[in-house]
Amino acid sequence: MMLHYAKYHSLNNSGKWITFIHGAGGSSSIWYNQVRFFKKYFNVLLVDLRGHGKSKASPEGTEYTFDNVINDLVEVLDYNKIKKSHFVGISLGSILIQKMLFSHEKRVEKIGLGGAILNLNVQSKILMFLGKLTQSILPFIWIYTFFAYVVMPYKNHRKSRSLFIKEAKKISHKEFKRWYKLTNKILPLLAKIRAYNVKTPILYIMGRQDYMFLRFVKKIVKYHKSSRLVTLQNSGHVVNVDQPDKFNNELLNFFLKD
Repeated sequence: MMLHYAKYHSLNNSGKWITFIHGAGGSSSIWYNQVRFFKKYFNVLLVDLRGHGKSKASPEGTEYTFDNVINDLVEVLDYNKIKKSHFVGISLGSILIQKMLFSHEKRVEKIGLGGAILNLNVQSKILMFLGKLTQSILPFIWIYTFFAYVVMPYKNHRKSRSLFIKEAKKISHKEFKRWYKLTNKILPLLAKIRAYNVKTPILYIMGRQDYMFLRFVKKIVKYHKSSRLVTLQNSGHVVNVDQPDKFNNELLNFFLKD
């Protein structure tokens, strides 16, 4: 069962691809500002993760792992005969793209990451624990909405917060619980990502108000010589929605630069 995807061929007949990976609870619809911009220069591939957007959930009893989520993404690339692509991810999408480097580095050209997650601070660890305690007794959308307000708390985050809550409402409670189980494995995976000898060029685009995750990105770019960081004013975790024009232009300059 292949993931749902949408592709847009470039207006300038480019042979280059950009693949966009959304975050947990979202869908490829969060990239609407990016599609209109980037299809002028590149072929664009949007993918909905399992049980998100228009992708179907897996059969009952299926356990999700980061490996089978990566295999899902590679299957879409193979089906569309995309040998190599730039990748852009937000939040959970940033984790998945960085994990792809472990086993599919040759498929990845350059990487752009917004709201990148490289480690968890105290608040995010508490959130994960509370989610684990309450997921069996509370409707998941209550939990997700609470998370959204904690991660994106300010007035200027309203648009991105509302968009993610709207998309999350389309996910079933069972699907939410299957994805939530992956949080048990997230800290060891993030440790591997931080320790990985990254050679692929990575541009981190972070909002200055992304108080949960920005400081970890600042640390990592000091050690990964192929990485650099751009921070945007008046932006939070979902920086591509908060500041789409600046996000797009920073990415374009990065992808076009030799």
